[in-house]
Amino acid sequence: MQENINTFNEQSARYFRDRPRYPQELYAYLSGNCGGHDIAWDCACGSGQVAVDLLPYFHKIEASDISENQISNSYPHEKIHYSIQSAEHTDFPTAHFDLVCVAQALHWFDLEVFFKEVRRTLKPGGIFSCWGYGFFKTEPEIDKFIHDEFLVHIDRFWADNNRLLIGGYKDINFPFNALGYPEFTMSVAWTREQLVNYMFTWSAVKLYMKEHGHDLVDEFTAALARCWPSGESKPVAMDFVFYAGRYG
Repeated sequence: MQENINTFNEQSARYFRDRPRYPQELYAYLSGNCGGHDIAWDCACGSGQVAVDLLPYFHKIEASDISENQISNSYPHEKIHYSIQSAEHTDFPTAHFDLVCVAQALHWFDLEVFFKEVRRTLKPGGIFSCWGYGFFKTEPEIDKFIHDEFLVHIDRFWADNNRLLIGGYKDINFPFNALGYPEFTMSVAWTREQLVNYMFTWSAVKLYMKEHGHDLVDEFTAALARCWPSGESKPVAMDFVFYAGRYG
């Protein structure tokens, strides 16, 4: 697992550039269910995608990440305070946040310890939310090609933590009062080049490349051009998982 986590310290600027944004309706939903809008915590913030999208809804955002490289490539804003600290042990005050959220990272935490920290730092009645996306779908011919020529080769490099997310977080016991929420969808219109750039941010791809070099990645990229012309945008739908619950 640690090897997979360490890959996020590498090429942090690329992670910010090539990862897709989350559904904007999600933030409006969270704001509408929060009793207050003073301060939110974007935990494992990476380079600040979620913190930026929370700006219209909260007076201040605390954004933390264990990776110094991610923080150094974060999006600066006067309302966002970035800090380098672990998710499980922070220096935030008790009963401090109206909202605590985690995007694309919950599966990497020591969940028992983290949830204890969330309950400590949330205000009574505050909201905890997490979300993420797994694999994607484009067109049947392209999906089959990507599976047969690429995904099967990198499968053993996924950590068990990744598989928690791929499984939709169904095996996680959330210690909050679950809220009702709509089904959020996540899709983008990407060129072949954008999709490949996104895939290169995967921890499993980085670990594969460390062990085997670039041959598979280079061959796959060249071969994909045969069924997806350069510069042509196609719809890419992500498998999306979302949870929200109230504390107390």
